Amino acid sequence: MKSPRPRILSIGGGTGLSTLLRGLKNGPAHLSVIVTVTDDGGSSGRLREELNVMPPGDIRNCMIALSEDERLMSRLFRYRFNGKGDLHGHSFGNLFLTALAEVTGDFAEAVKLTSEVLAIKGVIYPSTNSHVSLRGLLNDGSWISGETKITTSGKKIQRICLDPADARPLDAALEAIAAADVITLGPGSLYTSLIPNLLVRDIYESVRRSRAPKIYVQNIMTQPGETDGMSVADHVEALVQHCDGQLLFSKVLLNSGTPSAQLLTKYEAEHAAFVKIDRDRMAAMGLEWVERDMLSEDDVIRHDPDRLAKAVYEMLAL
Repeated sequence: MKSPRPRILSIGGGTGLSTLLRGLKNGPAHLSVIVTVTDDGGSSGRLREELNVMPPGDIRNCMIALSEDERLMSRLFRYRFNGKGDLHGHSFGNLFLTALAEVTGDFAEAVKLTSEVLAIKGVIYPSTNSHVSLRGLLNDGSWISGETKITTSGKKIQRICLDPADARPLDAALEAIAAADVITLGPGSLYTSLIPNLLVRDIYESVRRSRAPKIYVQNIMTQPGETDGMSVADHVEALVQHCDGQLLFSKVLLNSGTPSAQLLTKYEAEHAAFVKIDRDRMAAMGLEWVERDMLSEDDVIRHDPDRLAKAVYEMLAL
């Protein structure tokens, strides 16, 4: 390690990244986070369409994950409006970030100031300060625009790209990559939460140049409309395809726990399945992997934040 307090840089988006951060914040590491900004669904999508602002949702979730749970501001940022008016479905945190971005004229500055309000344990960077969206090439040769439309098309995703393709990252985010003792990617939606960050060209180049160990945290279940039928090796191959054929993340963290048959049946009804661990293919690709029981003990198949963080910290010591 470069210092007694390791520097972990985590890349991703969605609930998977916030789950990881919720566990990591209780450990000894200095945390930096790079979060995708291509979301166009839910409250973020509505704000993006109506106000032409950056989508705040994934970043808000990471802020909450890194804040003290009992703090009033953290509870306030979780609050979601009910009722029948225009505010229905919006979270206070999303509205706060949007308003502050309008006041400062800079989304990244709004993220920085909001992080100070919440007194979070870490530093969060949007993957770019530019307005970007996703375009997807489907298996029938057609292109489709927008994250939500891509995942609900009902067709297999072949490739995604950013629009515009020349989005720039923050200089501070690149500095965080260069300073990292370890870089993690995931868990999270492969094509819509993980890969979009690596499509920001300078982020990809900086990660490639880094000599820090790079850990890919594999999702436990496939995601309908996005990774149907994909194994661990398939996920890694998709990452390689979008990174100029480079295997950036050669270390993989896998869940070994098994949920109840009843819970699996529930997921199968929603067309989600356990991600197959195809060890022979993984070995042939030059991957190294660690398997740990990281299942959350509730009625949802997901990573437990503390078990996941413990596994990451164990990998740092290897």
